Amino acid sequence: MKPLLSAIFINPQLALELDSIQWDYLIRQARNSHVLARLGYLLEEAQLFGQIPSKPFLHIRSAQTYFERFSISLQREIVIIHDVLKSINVPLILLKGSAYIVQNDTTAKGRVFSDVDIFVPEEKLHDVELALLKAGWFSNTLDPYDVKYYRKWMHEIPPLRHLKRQTSIDVHHNILPKITRFCPDAKQLLANIVKNTEHDLWVLSPEDRVLHSATHLFHEGDFKHGFRDISDLDMLLKMFSQQDDFWEKLLQRAKDLKQSIPLYYALRYTHLILETPIPKKILHLSASQSTMRINTKVMDSLFLRALLPEHKSCNDRWTGVARWVLFVRSHWLKMPLYLMIPHLLRKTCRHMLSKEPH
Repeated sequence: MKPLLSAIFINPQLALELDSIQWDYLIRQARNSHVLARLGYLLEEAQLFGQIPSKPFLHIRSAQTYFERFSISLQREIVIIHDVLKSINVPLILLKGSAYIVQNDTTAKGRVFSDVDIFVPEEKLHDVELALLKAGWFSNTLDPYDVKYYRKWMHEIPPLRHLKRQTSIDVHHNILPKITRFCPDAKQLLANIVKNTEHDLWVLSPEDRVLHSATHLFHEGDFKHGFRDISDLDMLLKMFSQQDDFWEKLLQRAKDLKQSIPLYYALRYTHLILETPIPKKILHLSASQSTMRINTKVMDSLFLRALLPEHKSCNDRWTGVARWVLFVRSHWLKMPLYLMIPHLLRKTCRHMLSKEPH
């Protein structure tokens, strides 16, 4: 049986059958999974807003109000970042949530996030970082190991936070760490970017936006946003599948960028968890292209637990184990074994020390 939140995302009309206890669980599942505002927009689109009980309605409307204010602040932040990059003749390429919002994707509705993610050519990293530093963004990453981790091995520089506004920005030069064997050619990504002429901004192509979302989720080790991210993929696939030849282009693009495995998982789990309408032929072709994946039954036992809404009502006795295994897997994907083992030991020791009483 699907969790309440999953069931309502598939068929919002089911909300009419909920009693007060079920509404309480639904609101808690949605809030913990960071999709409460999105839930509201889905119910609104289904013309159910007038039939929501008063107490759940207040929680949903509050989340939507927060999202509306967040969107206004984000637009202002994007303008500031755009002006900084324009001063050094570097185009602003937005990723993930910021891209959804400026493109006015259906995925943008209710999508709240903490960082503005941007994508720049690696050879421009120094100029971009210097320009952002001059404009008031600074790195809080002071540990020499962490600095080395980002600059030598990862696909982004250490996160930057603005001194006055306390807004955060992540500067990427790829979508996966450069030491992973699945790292795509960033030049191929840059060659396919799409311009938003209304705002003088750029985003990844539709296929690449799906692949980036899939790659981020299925190389991830923290699944606090797992349900939100699988919902992102569900909405992106539904939206872009209206374009001619989208599915064929997506499969070919995944092959070109070495992302066939995360795409396979994205298609499989959106279909299983949210019943995303994906042609059987595409599911079959995707499976045949991702031949190096781990046994499907094993991955089902992990992802079908980790990607459920973030609430105890959705957990079973193996949920914690599944998430821990996927955490270790994420590091195995990111880095070779000789780097992974000392890295995880360092993180474990740091975590244990931080919990010691003072």
